[in-house]
Amino acid sequence: MKLIYNVDDKVKFGPLVIFALQQLLAIMTATLVVPIIIGNEMSPAAALFGAGVGTLIYVLFTKRKSPVFLGSSFAFIGSMCAAFAGGVSMAIGYAGLVMGACFAGLVYVIIAIIVKFVGVEWINKLMPAVVIGPTVAIIGLSLAGNAVGDILTGGVKDAEGVALAKPGVALIAGLVTLLVTMLCSTYGKKTAKLIPFIFGILAGYAFCVVMTLIGDATGVDAIKLISFDAFKALVADGVTVKTFVEVPDFTFLKASWGFGEMPAGYIGTIAAAYIPVAFVVFAEHIADHKNISSIIEKDLLKEPGLHRTLLGDGVGSMVGAFFGGCPNTTYGESIGCVAITKNASVYTIITAACGAIIISFLSPFIAFVNSIPSCVMGGVCMALYGFIAVSGLKMIQNVNLNKNKNLFVVSVILIAGIGGLTLNFGQVTITEVACALILGILTNLVLKSAPEEE
Repeated sequence: MKLIYNVDDKVKFGPLVIFALQQLLAIMTATLVVPIIIGNEMSPAAALFGAGVGTLIYVLFTKRKSPVFLGSSFAFIGSMCAAFAGGVSMAIGYAGLVMGACFAGLVYVIIAIIVKFVGVEWINKLMPAVVIGPTVAIIGLSLAGNAVGDILTGGVKDAEGVALAKPGVALIAGLVTLLVTMLCSTYGKKTAKLIPFIFGILAGYAFCVVMTLIGDATGVDAIKLISFDAFKALVADGVTVKTFVEVPDFTFLKASWGFGEMPAGYIGTIAAAYIPVAFVVFAEHIADHKNISSIIEKDLLKEPGLHRTLLGDGVGSMVGAFFGGCPNTTYGESIGCVAITKNASVYTIITAACGAIIISFLSPFIAFVNSIPSCVMGGVCMALYGFIAVSGLKMIQNVNLNKNKNLFVVSVILIAGIGGLTLNFGQVTITEVACALILGILTNLVLKSAPEEE
C-alpha cells in the first residue's frame, strides 16, 4: 500500500492535530463504552485517560515504529464484571480491576521474555498467511453486526431505553455519514483524503441535528436522532467549573482502601478471571500486528520485535487500568483508520494519545462524543470494519487456494468466525476470533504434511 505519510514521517502541527482528532473519534466511542457496560460508577473519562497513557507507553516500548492506538478491551468485560461479583465493596472491586490488569499484563511480559530468547519464527510457522489472513478478516467481519446494529439506531431514547427514531431514518443518517466519508477519501484533495472520517461524522451529526430539531418542532418523535442530555447535564446545577473542566474519577483513588480489605480467595478469583483471557487476547495481538505490518509493509514482529509489542501492550494495559480500570488492547478501528487514510505517521498516534489525556478533563468534549448518535458511528464503522476484513483477505491473495489443504484452513476460519463460534469456561470467554484462529492453526497442522496435489 502506498502511504501518504510513512511511520517515521513528521507532520506539520496544524494538520497533525486534525489527524490526531480523527484517530480519537475512530477509537473513542468503543473506549468510552466499556466502562459504561461495566457500570459500578466507572468513569469513561478515566478510561480515556488510561487509553492515552497506555498508548504512549506502547509507542515507547515499540520505539515509535508501530502506529496503533490502544483502547479499552472488550475481551476483558467478563473479567471486569467478576471483580465486582460476590457482593464485595466498591473499593475492593476497583482494587480487583487494577490487580486483574496486572495479572493479564504479566502474562504478556512472560511471553515477551520467552519470545526474546526463542524468536518469532515459530509464530510464522504456526500462523502463516493462510491462517493469519482469514483471521484478520474475521476481526472485521465479527464486528459487522455491531456496525449494522448501530446504523439502524438513533440517539434519543424513551423511558425504557428504546430508541425513538425509526430504523429507516437512522439508516439515512448513517448512509449520509458513510457517503461523505467515501467521497472525501476517494475524490477529495490531500487534506480531505487524510481526514474523511471527520467530514463524515460532522456531516452525519449535522443531519441528525436538523432532523431532531424538525422532530421537536413538529412533535414527531420518529425522526429524533440525537439526544442533547449529555450537554444538559453539564449545566444541570448551573454553570460551574465542572461545566468545562473536571478531573476524572481515577481507578487507583477508588481502589486505595480496597487492597487491605480483600477477602480470602478473592485474589485467586481475579487471577482465574483475567489470566486465561490474556492468552486469548495474545492471539488477537498477533493478528492485529500482522495486519498493521501488511499495511505499512514492515514486519513489526521482527522490528521492533514481538517482544516489544507485547511489552508495550502488557505494560500499557496495566497502567491504563491503574487510571481507568480497563485493560487496553490494540484497536482495529485505529488500524482501519491508518489503512483508509494512508497516514501511518506514529506522531499522529502520539498526538492522539496526548489529546486523549487532555480531553478526558474537558467536560464539553466528552459530552459531544457521548451525544454522537449510534447511526453516525455505524456509518463510519461500516468502512472501518470493512477495511480490516479486506486487509486480511489481501494477505491470502498469494495463497494457492486450488490446494485443498489451504482451502480447508481458510474455510474453517471463515465459517467459525462468521458463525460466531465462542466457548465459555466460567468467567472466561474464548471469542470467535480466538476460536477461529485456534481451529485454523489445528487444521493447518493436521494438513501440513498432505501430499502435493497434481
